[in-house]
Amino acid sequence: MNNTQIADIIKNGETQMLEFKRQWKDDYLKTLCAFANTDGGIILLGVDDNNQIFGVQNIQNLIETLPNKINNNLGIIPHIEVLNFDDKKVILIEVKKSYATISYHGVFYIRSGSVTIQLNGSELTRFLLEKYGITWDSLEVDNFSPADIDLNTFERFKKLAQYRLPYLEQEKDILDIFSKLNLYNNGNFNRAAVLLFGKNPQKYFTQSFSKIGKFITNIDLISDDIIEGNLFEQVETILGLLKVKYLKSIIYYDGIYRKERMEYPETALREAVINALIHRDYTNNSNLQIKVFDKKLLMTNGAALPRQLSIDMLKKQHPSLPGNPIIAKVFYSAGLIESWGRGTLNIINECKNYSLPEPEYDYKAYYFSITFSKDISEGVSEGVNEGVNEGVNQLYHLIIKYPNKKTPFFAGKLNTSVKNIERWLKKLKDQNKIEFKGAPKTGGYFVK
Repeated sequence: MNNTQIADIIKNGETQMLEFKRQWKDDYLKTLCAFANTDGGIILLGVDDNNQIFGVQNIQNLIETLPNKINNNLGIIPHIEVLNFDDKKVILIEVKKSYATISYHGVFYIRSGSVTIQLNGSELTRFLLEKYGITWDSLEVDNFSPADIDLNTFERFKKLAQYRLPYLEQEKDILDIFSKLNLYNNGNFNRAAVLLFGKNPQKYFTQSFSKIGKFITNIDLISDDIIEGNLFEQVETILGLLKVKYLKSIIYYDGIYRKERMEYPETALREAVINALIHRDYTNNSNLQIKVFDKKLLMTNGAALPRQLSIDMLKKQHPSLPGNPIIAKVFYSAGLIESWGRGTLNIINECKNYSLPEPEYDYKAYYFSITFSKDISEGVSEGVNEGVNEGVNQLYHLIIKYPNKKTPFFAGKLNTSVKNIERWLKKLKDQNKIEFKGAPKTGGYFVK
């Protein structure tokens, strides 16, 4: 890399693989450690954060001491050279990506954008497994035996997987099947086997349950459910609860046949739930959370977005990089995911075909979320009764949760005027949905 190239790089500023420092400090060993653990990188000594070249004074001393200092502390050999910019000298320190783990004083660092991050907890676990080519779902589990397998789930899987795994029809030995599915090796089951087919996976991984809640505001919860069991059971239970309890369906007839249309496409919801369970970081103490509002449905999941992907890439064909590849392969074998790398795109297309807005994907601080929204042009909510607006619907649910309250209370909860509440109360009374009980000073509204 010549001086002209370096000058152009300096003009463009710091990146994930480049940092500027006015002068050397031993604390910058953390940055070099992070470079080595991520994609490699360069520190330019003698350049400040404003991309100004100031040069370095004690060149000879640094050239003599830095190689040993870096090697002794990090166990890596850097490339160091001096660059001349007119009468100013800049030191380039470059480290390559290391395929072994690198620590500084026993602490591991990585780069995220232009920031150096110290790894702890689940992030450190995930980093170490990835570095050694091990996936979380491949690790063996103690005290799990064939007696702990849910045979009903296993038999259902065999039926689902007959097309993609035709050998299942003749195979009778359950352990041979588990071995072929990479769920059993040398007399031990792995974590994928427990989560996919265990009778009680939460005995081994207490955080491996899911939650659904109905909300009228971000903090006001009407009802909720905790979904336990293995992953196959969770998928069906979640979709069943969404269909019969949390989401409304429009009934219509196609000729003589009675049909139902959910608020959101069931195929998209199924894909989103399965994707969440496949990609979930089970070292994260959170769980899959599904929050249902009047106008949207939000799924949040503790998961790491692979560094090779971005949110924008999820909106088009992209590489398949499942967080738990053994679990993903079993779901694929069962025909529950059609083609890897297309799940997020399928969800978008299903929503568009349903005349709904494109779902929003987001990723922050190791949490991935997807938001399904209703078509704003609907103008009404079907949650309570036909023809009432969203404000009336929210008020109705508040009366269910907080009976015997009066107008000012509801105005505060919904952050709206008393006049709006009075207008919505009148609509609900006209619909014969609510009534006022008790004296004017001590009474309140109740659902009929």
